[in-house]
Amino acid sequence: MKIILLGMPGAGKGTQAELIKVNYSIPSISTGAILRDIGNTNSDLGAKVQNYLQSGRLVPDEIIIEILVNRISEDDCSNGFLLDGFPRNIDQAEALEKANIDIDFVVFLNIEEQEIIKRMSGRRMHLKSGRSYHIDFNPPKNFNKDDLTGEDLIQREDDKPEVIKKRLEVYYKETFPLLDFYRKESNNFFEIDGSLPVEEVAKAIDHIFSS
Repeated sequence: MKIILLGMPGAGKGTQAELIKVNYSIPSISTGAILRDIGNTNSDLGAKVQNYLQSGRLVPDEIIIEILVNRISEDDCSNGFLLDGFPRNIDQAEALEKANIDIDFVVFLNIEEQEIIKRMSGRRMHLKSGRSYHIDFNPPKNFNKDDLTGEDLIQREDDKPEVIKKRLEVYYKETFPLLDFYRKESNNFFEIDGSLPVEEVAKAIDHIFSS
């Protein structure tokens, strides 16, 4: 089962991707996570990626395609995979088609912009482990401290309000047109209310996959 999960930054794609990974035993491939990992490496590519991420700009297609093709060729993707955060634009979607990568389901998590800003600006992360928190929805036991290590939490650069605004502008320009693309190109395009509780969104996704 090969799945694309679409939505604004902060729409809950990462959360649902993890649930799908567990429930359907397929890897969740987050281009955002892969790019952040590479961005933290001491390499020329890492420095380039980090510059794009911190400024809120999209990483160039050729870099993402190279990374993604290598990832989905690994053994754990033989029974399927979920793409979280890719494709971001029509050029990338067409690149998937040219690579003969067939997609079974395209799921769009729809959510209002103001809810996105609230969700993203409140996110905090433990850098070493990747554990995430939210000051309103999932606060740590102690203010700004990781529950397991007691180490400081950070606010990612791309979760700061001024960068969120840039990310949303990029989304509307680059990614939003993908919805019409997949509505026309795919017989398995589905839209879900992403503002619902996590459990209800997960149930709606399960219903789509089982129908």
